[in-house]
Amino acid sequence: MEELNKIQAAVKHIESATDGFKPSYGIILGTGLGALTHDIDLNVSIDYQDIPHFPTSTVESHSGKLLFGFIYDKPVVVMQGRFHYYEGYSMQQVTFPVRVMKLLGVKSLFVSNAAGGLVEPFQISDLMIIRDHINLFPENPLRGPNLDELGDRFTDMSKPYDLSLVEKAREIADEHDIRAHEGIYVGVQGPNLETPAEYEYLRRMGAHAVGMSTIPENIVARHMGMPVFAISVITDICYGEIEPVNVPRIIAAAQKAEPGMKLIIEKLIASLP
Repeated sequence: MEELNKIQAAVKHIESATDGFKPSYGIILGTGLGALTHDIDLNVSIDYQDIPHFPTSTVESHSGKLLFGFIYDKPVVVMQGRFHYYEGYSMQQVTFPVRVMKLLGVKSLFVSNAAGGLVEPFQISDLMIIRDHINLFPENPLRGPNLDELGDRFTDMSKPYDLSLVEKAREIADEHDIRAHEGIYVGVQGPNLETPAEYEYLRRMGAHAVGMSTIPENIVARHMGMPVFAISVITDICYGEIEPVNVPRIIAAAQKAEPGMKLIIEKLIASLP
């Protein structure tokens, strides 16, 4: 199958460039959340543009590199910059790196994102550990011919996020006095922000935070049987008197919260076999 051939070609190139490095854990870093890369005992860095069939990020704050190395002696691959549906990519392109990670040997996926807080008492630079999600994207990465070699046609989503990792993350946050909530993330197409009426609609649906990523990657990871942990940084407030949002403020809010997010992800990885 053509799509599988593309994935295998990317994997073959990466394995050659990394001398067969075998990552156990994959990490996708969201907007303004790049400092975790400084804690990696780095082996190899590969530009996305050098990998066959790999998309390249068009978002200003996303670097566009795959990093291979160690966190707490655990082998990891880190996406420094991700892809979004609103950039014009297909959902298969958005999730292509997750497929590649699986074939490289990744066992669990860790995802971060910037999101808008829909409910009180969320505040700017709080964290939200994602327990579940609502998918409002107009396209699904599993639509079309199924990759039978990687997963079943009808993917079970009764436990989209690994609840044992959610519980561990909660304990880590409490232990280190990190302001973190648990909640439901809703994914929308973007790239525009929502109207006040749309925020109210999302809130009434039961969502606690809204963003433009993460869910496609989660669906594909679950299709392949990979456990997923995801965490949002609340970069703007979407209830009460809503203020206009700009990218520099979003990035600044993400960077303020980043030490706590980074600690949670790193401690989670350290706790795994």
